[in-house]
Amino acid sequence: MRHSIGMVVIALAVTFPGANGVAATYSIPPEQVDVQKVYVGAPSGFEKAAKVDYESVIKATPEYEEVKRKRIEPGTGKYWILLSKASNRAVRAISEVGQNTGHDFIASQAYLGGLEPGIPSEDITPLVLDRVKDVSKSSKDHDLMDKSGDKDESRSARKRQ
Repeated sequence: MRHSIGMVVIALAVTFPGANGVAATYSIPPEQVDVQKVYVGAPSGFEKAAKVDYESVIKATPEYEEVKRKRIEPGTGKYWILLSKASNRAVRAISEVGQNTGHDFIASQAYLGGLEPGIPSEDITPLVLDRVKDVSKSSKDHDLMDKSGDKDESRSARKRQ
């Protein structure tokens, strides 16, 4: 009986190599590394890769929406400040989603798609877009509360005078 159980375990290990608990480790060849396209993790060794459409995430930020709504001229100081804030918000959201989903490497969708050999990855763009929208909504709610609180304090101050 003991012999047949051992044979079953060996047969399962051979049939399902990923079932032994050891995950595949991937790396990007040094000549293909582009650190500007990597948002989370090290290209030299990772197990669970994800890709994200960075441009879509930037366009979903309130800062980018402000650039479009106010028709801020490209190249101006205000334009670059808002795009920098949009980029910071996007990278923060990407990092948070990566932590929540267990991805140890996240890079640009276009970048990962062009690597040879290809690396299997999950598209987390919808999750990141949801995160950006959630954070933006809570920031707006917080700003509205602050503004309404300021008005109440101003009225109270006027009444005391």
